[in-house]
Amino acid sequence: MIRSRWAGAPGRPVLARRLVLAAAATAALVPVLAGCEAGTNAPTLQYHPPTDSATENAGTIAIRNVFVLGAPLGRDLAAGSSASVFLALINSGTKDTLVSITAPGTATSVTLPAGGIPVVEGQPVYFAGPLPRVVLHGLVRPVRSGSTVRLRLVFAKEGPVDMTVPVMPRAAQYATLKPPPVTPSPAATARTGHPGAAATPTPSPS
Repeated sequence: MIRSRWAGAPGRPVLARRLVLAAAATAALVPVLAGCEAGTNAPTLQYHPPTDSATENAGTIAIRNVFVLGAPLGRDLAAGSSASVFLALINSGTKDTLVSITAPGTATSVTLPAGGIPVVEGQPVYFAGPLPRVVLHGLVRPVRSGSTVRLRLVFAKEGPVDMTVPVMPRAAQYATLKPPPVTPSPAATARTGHPGAAATPTPSPS
């Protein structure tokens, strides 16, 4: 019978067992090291919009984190009042401009910064507060937190985009956001030429 040289040499069985154990330990370490290597680039660390906000795309424009700020918990936004809108716009193509927003069935008009909102590649727009840059005026009905509002965003090049966005209560992570300041009505603003805002009337629902 031919005996293995490993088996026949003194100390070789011990060495073999150590090599096997070392290989097993290395194999066990591979997933751990891979996880550590992925730590700075893991999917959970990548940017994700909050699940309680609305997202949509308009061609090369990503519309993200859109929501309406509601009243504090246990209260509704009253008919006739105003509401803040927060959103982010990221463009990966040619320059465009968000020229208007309407809220059919919810508000009589929506104000944007004067001249609309330019959206340029490499220059994301983050209207994340605490003060609103987009405001719903003249709510035609009480707006309850937890409900939704239909918005139509119109871009100069990409055209209209319809979205259903949530109404978030002014509490928890939204508590630092501000409701719209008390200002004259959009009609009065248009007559006096108040700087910094342009009203977009919302057509009445048919």
